[in-house]
Amino acid sequence: MATTSTSLQSRVSVNRRIKDNSFTTFLSISIVASLAFIFYIIYRLYNNAGYLLSWDLIRFFPSYDIDTAGFQAPIMGSIWVVGFASLFAIPIGVMTALYLEEFAGKRNRFTALIELNIQNLAGVPAVVFGLIGLAFIARGPLSWGFTVGSAAIVLAMLILPVIIIVTREAIRAVPPSYKEGALALGATQWQAVSKLVIPSAIPGTATGTILAVSRAMGESAPLLLLGALSFVTFNPTGLDSGFTILPLAIFKYAGDSREEYQVLASAGSLILLAILFAMNLFAILLRDFTLRKRNV
Repeated sequence: MATTSTSLQSRVSVNRRIKDNSFTTFLSISIVASLAFIFYIIYRLYNNAGYLLSWDLIRFFPSYDIDTAGFQAPIMGSIWVVGFASLFAIPIGVMTALYLEEFAGKRNRFTALIELNIQNLAGVPAVVFGLIGLAFIARGPLSWGFTVGSAAIVLAMLILPVIIIVTREAIRAVPPSYKEGALALGATQWQAVSKLVIPSAIPGTATGTILAVSRAMGESAPLLLLGALSFVTFNPTGLDSGFTILPLAIFKYAGDSREEYQVLASAGSLILLAILFAMNLFAILLRDFTLRKRNV
């Protein structure tokens, strides 16, 4: 009987080791393949347009003259639109997540309805948000027109569900004993949440939020419906200004019949990748900084 039990345990252990090693190998291959694909794209873009990279691409506005063509207006338009979208979405998203996790109490029909809508909105295609913005913001009840403000609201709606979801997950990752200990010592609910839960959830919240903002930086489909022009020779001056964004400028240059403008599109793609890389690097550094500060 003992021999049979030992043999069975040995066989199960071997099977588990095989499955574990197979899964680890699969994950390693997936990571290597993903990185190889990314570096291949960067290599092709740099090989095609690396010689064009200079500060002139940032200083010059879009132009029909290849010698003076650049991306200043698209870059500034992206910063304006994504910046205001973040200002709208981040506070609302964080406060909504705090309410659902800490102050809503037991699950009821109201909170269940909110959670259902958040999950549904997180899976809606980006172009649908553009249609909503066209019907109700650019036109319809608000009639803001095709402006930076309309585009910012649409992108805020796009990233809001993601911010809520990642913030809720970050709050759930905080050990319940933190808040329970504070409440046992006489702290109020808000004091326990603001002094313990929120600071502990900052690393996960900040990382997920910046990744959501990075997604907004590369979006173009919803803004096409909101009048984002592909050729603009001025920078936005306010929420009521016209605008363009970097992905649309890249698309315009890539669709040009002249080869030199197609090369310019590759240079614009490298600029966009650099911006996204910087945003993701900032997310990693911010997460590590807050973790070190918390552990001191």
